[in-house]
Amino acid sequence: MSTATDPVTSVELDITGMTCASCAARIERRLNKLDGVTAAVNYATERATVRHPVTVTIDTLLDNVRAAGYQATVPRPTGATDSKDELRHRLMGSAALALPVVLLSMVPALQFDYWQWVAFALATPVVVWGALPFHLATLTNLRHGAATMDTLVSLGVAVSYLWSAYALFLGGAGVPGMRHDFSLLPSPTTSGEADIYLEVAAGVTVFLLLGRWLEARSRRAAGAALRALLELGAKEVTVLRGGAEIRVGITTLVVGDRFVVRPGEQLAADGVVVDGTSAVNRAMITGESVPVEVGPGDAVVGGTVNVGGRLVVLANRVGADTQLAKMARLVEQAQAGKAAVQRLADRLARVFVPVVLGIAVLTMAGWLLAGRPVDFAVTVSVAVLVIACPCALGLATPTALLVGTGRAAQLGILVRGPEVLESTRRVDTVLLDKTGTVTSGLLTLVDAVGDRRELLRMAGAVEAGSEHPVAAAIVTAAKAELGRLPP
Repeated sequence: MSTATDPVTSVELDITGMTCASCAARIERRLNKLDGVTAAVNYATERATVRHPVTVTIDTLLDNVRAAGYQATVPRPTGATDSKDELRHRLMGSAALALPVVLLSMVPALQFDYWQWVAFALATPVVVWGALPFHLATLTNLRHGAATMDTLVSLGVAVSYLWSAYALFLGGAGVPGMRHDFSLLPSPTTSGEADIYLEVAAGVTVFLLLGRWLEARSRRAAGAALRALLELGAKEVTVLRGGAEIRVGITTLVVGDRFVVRPGEQLAADGVVVDGTSAVNRAMITGESVPVEVGPGDAVVGGTVNVGGRLVVLANRVGADTQLAKMARLVEQAQAGKAAVQRLADRLARVFVPVVLGIAVLTMAGWLLAGRPVDFAVTVSVAVLVIACPCALGLATPTALLVGTGRAAQLGILVRGPEVLESTRRVDTVLLDKTGTVTSGLLTLVDAVGDRRELLRMAGAVEAGSEHPVAAAIVTAAKAELGRLPP
């Protein structure tokens, strides 16, 4: 058992197998039951942020997530593949089989003798293979005494399919010449044993697979801003070793190395200029759009761009210790947090599925007690199951946070937590402390004293090969005035 004096550390875990917000809430409750552990599980990022005493090992955390029916690992490398392609293949295959089932079931003119058996043959792989992720997740959750959105989907699809199988084999729906009329509402006077609902089983499966695929694609797109921030750093660097310039991968750079930064290149690490003078564009770090002059003794930041002369820099912070890496971690921490509205959504999702299951059972019982046929009661209860989906409730807020914090980081704004982003709805006045924050940051020539054309001709020719922002402004003005620069 941990005590109040035990050192506390934090770790992030990638969670796989979550299918809705109630899954995230369940994992969170499981981890928080551990002594001294505080966990926040984000469904949109599929990641758990856990603060725990050192007496609680990472293996213990992983085992508890697995015991809840999910998989957890240490964070995977950026750019790792996800299950979006698998979902797409499952969706395409199921849609190809389900489309004729829906058409045959809902367009009487297309129905022929024994059409119902063709529909049954086509719907079976959709229900078994297409809906397999829902069935497996339901079984996993049931083993742990839990119910999620997958429980609703799996029950709805299975009940529709099994009722149709019963009607085909035992209820008279399999006779030749059987016709299935289309109606928006079930009739309480029909004989249910001759009705089949294969289009429900197949159509709902495809519809929800489509939703899950779009959801996975949205989550991937929502994290694009953070991935772009993580990829801003240089991938290679020219180091000085033994008096020679050697081009190496960024991972081999260590503190104390001297590296060369030529005009137009990114600085590979944080450090101090030891040789050369230039201008460095720090916009992606400070938001200041006008490059800053640097020389020997000046500190520079990795990820910024050298726009002037050659620099030699002594590295003093590399890899995860650089300012750019710390910015990325701040953004990740902000995305892993939960705003007040998200915590409310999580609490609702926690009880949503059991409530829906209860309503579906009461709906069926009510219609049966009212004297309606069994098929009518089954149809209405299945409708309650399949239309109830808490995913939007649990996904909207974390996805919005994911997009907002990532995009802000790209624009040079660091959001330190979800509560900060949420509080912006009350902002009515914004104060800006830099000119470059609200301007383009591009220098332009305003005036030239003396013979303008001759001055621009000479200055433009001199500055034509420079990448300095002042030189670029002079060259642009010279080209506009003269048409072209003299050789």
